[in-house]
Amino acid sequence: MSESLVETIIKRSRNAQVRYEANGSQERYDRAAQAAAWAIMEPTRNRELAELAVKTTGLGNVPDKITKNHRKTLGLMRDIQGAVTYGVMSDDPSTGITKIARAKGVVGAIVPSTNPAATPANNIINALKCGNSIVVAPSPKGVACAERLIQYVHAEFNKIGEDPDLVQMIPAPGSKEKTQTLMELCDMIVATGSQNNVHRAQTAGTPAVAVGAGNVTVIVDETADLADAAEKIRASKCFDNATSCSSENAVVVVDAVYDEFISAMARAGGTLVDDEKGIVEKLWPGGHLNRSVIAQDADKMIAALNLDVPEGTEYIVVPTSGIGPDHPLSGEKLSRVLALYRAPDFETAVEVTRTIQMYQGAGHSVGLHSAEDSRAAILANAIPTSRVIVNQAHTFATGGSFTNGMPFSLSMGCGTWGGNSVNENVNYRHFLQSTKIIREIPAREPSLEEIFEEYWNAAGQ
Repeated sequence: MSESLVETIIKRSRNAQVRYEANGSQERYDRAAQAAAWAIMEPTRNRELAELAVKTTGLGNVPDKITKNHRKTLGLMRDIQGAVTYGVMSDDPSTGITKIARAKGVVGAIVPSTNPAATPANNIINALKCGNSIVVAPSPKGVACAERLIQYVHAEFNKIGEDPDLVQMIPAPGSKEKTQTLMELCDMIVATGSQNNVHRAQTAGTPAVAVGAGNVTVIVDETADLADAAEKIRASKCFDNATSCSSENAVVVVDAVYDEFISAMARAGGTLVDDEKGIVEKLWPGGHLNRSVIAQDADKMIAALNLDVPEGTEYIVVPTSGIGPDHPLSGEKLSRVLALYRAPDFETAVEVTRTIQMYQGAGHSVGLHSAEDSRAAILANAIPTSRVIVNQAHTFATGGSFTNGMPFSLSMGCGTWGGNSVNENVNYRHFLQSTKIIREIPAREPSLEEIFEEYWNAAGQ
């Protein structure tokens, strides 16, 4: 029964997409994307969605979700403003190739409970901008928020006479069977969330854009501005109670500034708790993450971990002795808990960071707080990572910022290191394909000498 319901939704979505593209224009695509963006950015709706998200998922906090809903959507709209996604994208007489923008069809979007409004909104906007329809499959906890968001999208569509069937969702109750049917029948999958969902998306037989696991490690070296680094780590670690895959999970500090940086973190709300075993037992009772700690406000986290810490503590910093399955603090924690490592020098810090990434989070991103810009290139070549974030608050920088050049996104591809087909921030270009008109041009055939002369000189013929 559930499969037939999903099939009906996808049929309606496909019919709507065909009409949308057949009667499309850049103006229409842009207007539909603007409508979806305003559905979440309008201040009253934004607050309601943020409050509903926290109430129904128990994850994150309302003020930060309001900020996320606004800034992520505003940044995305800036990125796509003026982008050509309908008609002729390029026409190059030198190659004889004209590129025509084409939609991908029906997008199936698998979205997580950590961002139950911002992530689907991001996917909806990208899909509409590129001439697609979209069907959202929220996590069970994210159903109520997705329903409300889509209601608001449809209300905006009603103002401009747009087809509501372009944006639909799998109705509650959610199930793996419904999601599987969507993934098998849609034209493109965008999957963000648990690695189980990502694996299922990549094995569904439908082209998929999926993202790997996060487990951000940042290095603080002996040249860093320690106060600045401590404040940025605090802001990033605590934002939306560490729900982001880009939230710092470990910091590696060079010995020369270790004690001074511990003091800087303390002034910025990070309290040292030197009890790895005790924190692990409380954070993973029975081997599973403690739901009373995951993505909770500082006071609730402190109470759940039964800690005696100074007033004003915003997150805890736990010195950690190892890396791997026997040291779960070296992995992703989805909480205001930061693992702390120390290294005698920068070279060793790089090795520690690499080992952490190879254990968990390969391909995602790492951070560096340093006055030596050349060290970023060392990290970029030594570690399996798609992004090296330099002297920035990692959570805000990785997914696009108004102060860096990364595309705004809530889904960060991790390349082959993380088992993904892409290693860019997922953006509108991933929702678009093209048809190319190829015309004959004057021959450009080189001589053998033009190609091989240097090689022949070096190796002979």
